[in-house]
Amino acid sequence: MGDDPGLGDTGVKAEGLVKIFKDKKRGQVRAVDDVSFEAHPGEVFGLLGINGAGKTTTLRMLSTMLKPTSGDASVCGFSVTRQGTEVRRNIGFMSTATSLYGRLTAREMVVYFGKLNRMHPDKIEKRMKVLFELFDMNEFADTRCDKLSTGMKQKVSIVRTVLHDPQVMIFDEPTAGLDVLTSRTIVDFVRQCRIEKKCVIFSTHIMDEVDKLCDRVGLIHNGKLLACEPIEDLKSYTDSGRVEDAFVKIVEAKS
Repeated sequence: MGDDPGLGDTGVKAEGLVKIFKDKKRGQVRAVDDVSFEAHPGEVFGLLGINGAGKTTTLRMLSTMLKPTSGDASVCGFSVTRQGTEVRRNIGFMSTATSLYGRLTAREMVVYFGKLNRMHPDKIEKRMKVLFELFDMNEFADTRCDKLSTGMKQKVSIVRTVLHDPQVMIFDEPTAGLDVLTSRTIVDFVRQCRIEKKCVIFSTHIMDEVDKLCDRVGLIHNGKLLACEPIEDLKSYTDSGRVEDAFVKIVEAKS
């Protein structure tokens, strides 16, 4: 991979990603085993797998939270192993493990992360106004985060993740445990990201969301990428035309 981003290169490319952890009982564990795929601007790429399959580890390597044991990936043309600062400037990463500072209000939390991303105060205010309206957050904008409901906290997490308007969005189960209305708001936001030609990587256990949102899908199991195809091609693996049935069939055939 080159040191400079290619012209118009605003997607994600993983090349042979491997992550090995050391476990006292099991020895070396290959959590991610030679995973390669591409995600493009203007599409939602779904990364699916059961718990422990390796999808969250993969997403954390793409976000530079974890260093690959081997392999590399580029985000907007920048290497995750050699240009971490540039990668982080171009992504928004949110997972179920994303935490908030309980003593800060929702507004203070978002402003804090805007400053971390070196945004101008005027731009923070302008962007925050749009997002607070979009996610219906004005009523609890000045409430401390430790007093918010699960759904409210999730909205704060998403807004602080995307405040700097990154080109690449990585969502790891963003609707887990949320009510229907909050989940729908998040799903609608992901759709809007596609319209704005963002590159979105979306991980979820909810197959209905995959059906509604994803243009292409990667299936990961035991650390290996078993399939990476347009969603309509994936559905053709079964007579039912359901993503869930295709997932089970592929895992059973290749395990």
